[in-house]
Amino acid sequence: MGNKLISRMTNAAKPKDMTRRGFLVSMTAAGVAFGFPRASYAAMDPAAVDGVPIQATGDTFEPSMWYWIDANGQVNVNIIRAEMGQHVGTAIARILADELEVAWEDVHITHVDTDEKWGLMVTGGSWSIWQSWPVYRQAGAAGRTALIEAAAKMWDVAHDTCEARNGTVTDGTNTATYAELVAAGIGRSFTADELAALPLKPHSELRLVGKDVTALDIENKTNGKAIYGLDAKVDGMVYGVPMLPPTRLGSSVVSIDDSGAKDVKGYLQTLALDDPSGTVPGWVVVLGETLMAAKWASEAIAVEWSAGDTANVSEEDINARSRALIADPETGGILPTETPDTTAAFEGAADTLEAEYTTQTVLHFQLEPVNATAFQNEDGIWEIHTGNQWQSLILPTLSTALDAPADKIIMRSYMLGGGFGRRLNGDYTVPAALTSKALGGKPVKLVFFREDDAQFDSPRSPSVQKLRMAFDTDNQVVGMEHHAAAAWPTGVLVPSFMPKGVNGAPYDPFAIDGADHWYSVGAHQVRAISNELANKTFRPGWLRSVGPGWTNFAVESFMDEAAHKVGADPLAFRLEHLKAEGYNAGSAPNAVGGASRQAAVLQRVAEMSGYGSTDLPEDTAIGIATTFGQSRSMPTWTAGAVKLRVDRENGEIEVQKMWLAFDCGTVVDPDGALAQCEGAALWGLSMALYEGTKIENGNVADLNLGSYTPLRMIDTPEMEIDFVESTEVPVGLGEPGTTVVAPAIANAIYNAVGVRMRSLPIRPDDVLAALKA
Repeated sequence: MGNKLISRMTNAAKPKDMTRRGFLVSMTAAGVAFGFPRASYAAMDPAAVDGVPIQATGDTFEPSMWYWIDANGQVNVNIIRAEMGQHVGTAIARILADELEVAWEDVHITHVDTDEKWGLMVTGGSWSIWQSWPVYRQAGAAGRTALIEAAAKMWDVAHDTCEARNGTVTDGTNTATYAELVAAGIGRSFTADELAALPLKPHSELRLVGKDVTALDIENKTNGKAIYGLDAKVDGMVYGVPMLPPTRLGSSVVSIDDSGAKDVKGYLQTLALDDPSGTVPGWVVVLGETLMAAKWASEAIAVEWSAGDTANVSEEDINARSRALIADPETGGILPTETPDTTAAFEGAADTLEAEYTTQTVLHFQLEPVNATAFQNEDGIWEIHTGNQWQSLILPTLSTALDAPADKIIMRSYMLGGGFGRRLNGDYTVPAALTSKALGGKPVKLVFFREDDAQFDSPRSPSVQKLRMAFDTDNQVVGMEHHAAAAWPTGVLVPSFMPKGVNGAPYDPFAIDGADHWYSVGAHQVRAISNELANKTFRPGWLRSVGPGWTNFAVESFMDEAAHKVGADPLAFRLEHLKAEGYNAGSAPNAVGGASRQAAVLQRVAEMSGYGSTDLPEDTAIGIATTFGQSRSMPTWTAGAVKLRVDRENGEIEVQKMWLAFDCGTVVDPDGALAQCEGAALWGLSMALYEGTKIENGNVADLNLGSYTPLRMIDTPEMEIDFVESTEVPVGLGEPGTTVVAPAIANAIYNAVGVRMRSLPIRPDDVLAALKA
């Protein structure tokens, strides 16, 4: 399928004897080399040649800070989002280019470095397109308006007689290109009110949005010129590797004996870091002239630590604490659902259903381990060279760690070799900066090897959830409760992002999104509870789909259980309760249609998969689930179905096919949308059946991919993905596909062999134990 990739190898590196080293040698022989851009330029500018970004020709016109147009008609779009394989720059640039009316071949993008003027720099939560849609459309409309006005003035005609198309303005008689108009000079500016009032194209006239175009960064990604943090080079830099303390918090260095490292060629010294920000307490960094010198030296150095008070904490301890917190009705924040008081519903219930669901700790294991290069330049500015998803979050911490004002720190943007939420927490930049400071500002490149990366990860917390449902004498649902306890990434890393619940207590939306579902269930209480023991044991992080990756596992498994309890078909039961009424009616601009749109994707995926068919082999079944990732404020209506077979002899689960349907509003980038949804669904499959570690002795038990076993290519099933055609506001697609897979699998297992799996991941031994119970 698609184009074939043809590779040419030298005789020295034939397939039969190809090694990783041989591959790198052959790539270098072919002229592919990694370089470092000049410090004053954005490091990951896809249009850069030898580190030099696209240069404007002649005068430029900047209708807004988001782009410029030069006298050759080139358009350069500034992108504040991180690029980690999702082609976010291409998607955002086409939003602007479509509204600006410019030829796609004239568009370039630059991923910019940090600057206060950009506002909130964050790439996560599936927010990028959703947040960029109105901003870049207005910016594009401003340029188109100004160019039309300039042409009308040049020709002394009314501006409403002119129109712009494909980089040209005409009134039917006269014609001028954007290049000519910019060269002539345009001094137009717009106030915020004028921008907001600009007329935007009707959806029917969009020519780039929703169409296939060439990704603007694809060339450098495929020819080896893309620059990642691991490629960073600065003249005179030294290399560092960390030696991690026994606990994430509370550890301190007692002594360091580096006598065993003295004979390691290239070893320089070992530092115990002093961190005013509290990000890396008890850290030791080993320095070398080369990366491997630092690594080999670290293996010969003995460090004695005083451990923090979580040194003996286990996953079982954390889960026990979660259960105790759930049992205490005074803990946690209660979300503002329509009727959060469920007392009367359960006291008057004719029958109830209750179930507990658990999920294990999950690691990111992005391909490129975290790294950062830091130094103080000749102007006294601290430069941090790294790939990062939330620059605005870590900059204040760096300011505290370095004891330097924020305007004296800049983060240079690099390509990310995988993010998945790990690089939202930029904690890995702090030890690099502190090490450089200890050396008087000398450039230091700090690299985490895989085991360090895993131990220092910001994992998805283990969770415990208790769900309850109340029924009347007619088996109608009259109330539902969802109590969820886990570590809170937002509570730990950015508490200002947490709203207050109806009981006055704050809650982490990223640890509960999804539990506040769109089903009409009568009284509905959702309670989010912070597990402080987990928060102290590790730094909880945002992992792809965040809370909905586990809250929806519980919700959609529980809806299946409820349907079976009352003798209803699970599909019909869901549709009966997806009513676009009251709290679930939806609202403009992001949730128009409410629960009716979720019902529509559910019906579509049922049709796609043939759900309900009895013509399936023994121990084979299809399970369904529906969610609305990422949150109620920007729902992407999602449904999934999974066909699988369970082997009763060994508990193995063979996933044969997955179907997914999405209503994300306007699809901006069709190819990118498909890729995002495929990747998200496979990530969900991986976490459902394969991924998961445990906390042992205060740390994660699995530090490399020998024991931590995510989905392999051989286990990847056939997939069919469908998008609902829509003209509504575009919302997120990076994460929603993750959320439906695990519950669909659990529901399919029940349909196939009659056992209910309530813990993730679902491993063969778990299935066998359930079958024998």
